[in-house]
Amino acid sequence: MAQQHTPSSRETFSGRRAFIIAAIGSAVGLGNIWRFPYITYENGGGAFIIPYVVALLTAGIPLLFLDYAIGHKYRGAAPLSFRRMTRSLETFGWWQVMINIIIGTYYAVVLGWAAMYTYYSFTGAWGTNHADFFFKEVLQMADAGVSFDFVGTVTGPLIAVWLVCLGILALGVQKGIGKSAAVIMPLLIVMFFILVGTSLTLEGAAKGLDALFTPDWSKLYDPKVWIAAYSQIFFSLSICFGIMITYASYLKPKTDLSGSGLVVGFANSSFEVLAGIGVFAALGFIATANNQQVSEVATSGIGLAFIAFPAIIDKAGWIIGVLFFGSLTFAALTSLISVLEVIIAAVQDKLQARRAKAVFIVGVPMMLASVLLFGTTTGLPMLDVFDNFVNKFGIVAVALFSIQAIVLTNNLPQLRAHINSVSSFQLGKWWEIVVGVVTPVVLSYMLLSEVSDVLKNGYGGYPTWFVNTFGWGMAIGLIVVSHLLSKLAWKHETIDFTKGHKK
Repeated sequence: MAQQHTPSSRETFSGRRAFIIAAIGSAVGLGNIWRFPYITYENGGGAFIIPYVVALLTAGIPLLFLDYAIGHKYRGAAPLSFRRMTRSLETFGWWQVMINIIIGTYYAVVLGWAAMYTYYSFTGAWGTNHADFFFKEVLQMADAGVSFDFVGTVTGPLIAVWLVCLGILALGVQKGIGKSAAVIMPLLIVMFFILVGTSLTLEGAAKGLDALFTPDWSKLYDPKVWIAAYSQIFFSLSICFGIMITYASYLKPKTDLSGSGLVVGFANSSFEVLAGIGVFAALGFIATANNQQVSEVATSGIGLAFIAFPAIIDKAGWIIGVLFFGSLTFAALTSLISVLEVIIAAVQDKLQARRAKAVFIVGVPMMLASVLLFGTTTGLPMLDVFDNFVNKFGIVAVALFSIQAIVLTNNLPQLRAHINSVSSFQLGKWWEIVVGVVTPVVLSYMLLSEVSDVLKNGYGGYPTWFVNTFGWGMAIGLIVVSHLLSKLAWKHETIDFTKGHKK
């Protein structure tokens, strides 16, 4: 017997406010804190704000609207929403789910590191050689070659963060995701404001801010700077890989989609600017203390968090450390919850499984894979390759091809009509042009330039077999598995409640 799917049968957020907080929690992650400041610094400083705002208005927010429309109109996780939109598009939904599986396995590791370093901030356990402590004592990286020896010091925090995340997710959409975000996000914002305020009082803070915001207008003529802006917006807002589709499917039928998208988009960007101020004020302090230029201490990602910041904490005090690593932990936690929810929701839809069962089916294998892949002496190189390839050749690729498929199946006008039927901010034909023409051009350039670069130069100096297996092999494997999943029968025949006939 076919099972009728109706909007009322799906879990929902308690209201628009709960959705917005959860969506901001997903968008505000590690990239806001440790990537945006350095991207701004190396791409023109204050001048970078121009391409950044252009990218936000012409790609970030319009694509947020697209994800919201798909999830809200078709009331499912990514695979079911794409299936209901046009049955042949289901593969794109599973592709997005598979991307989240890869991201979830390694994102949890970084969350575990951040939690560890929050504790280390009290004790100064990293000593004076911060790089050696991180790479040799914490990660116990192999000195040469590739080995998969087990690292016990990483797995304790890793298992702990998995249990916390899965416990929250098992509670459901509102009791788990909604309520946790309602607690974590205010804490994160308060902590980060205190961190920024404290950083601004440090000697040399102005030196760091000058380095960050002094504009280099010549950079605006460099296409790579504009691509960097689009890349930052694209990855920062959690768009086009299932998260916002899934979250929007939990909204009540009458919800202001475009108004919500504007709040989430600008809140995320505001946090990025705030992060830039806090991070570079601290970098200015350590540069001044060591009689160096900011360029000598400025870095991003893992180098900023686990090597540069411990040096800052040694001189500025443990409070800076607790605030910085605590903020990283909270930001990563809300983002990981959203990543895992994409997978859990898809399993629920496909198998008609109860939430607790779906959390178990998803969580246990992913936790084991996370420990086995990244809890080893080759965990960091593995993470580096997975992260680079799943972002540049996974998220960018699925965004490009899914948008083109939506355009070719003539679904954009219906999605625009749906947004306008429930929203305060009305979308004109310009939205279809931006999403259907401008964005694919930008994404095509990003994808082709990255493919060309890696084919020509390799990646990260890693062995060719390692990159081919865990980079290209993983990226291509996601597509193959996604197509196979789309061919599996759903436990119950789905009904397209928007048209009233079997799909």
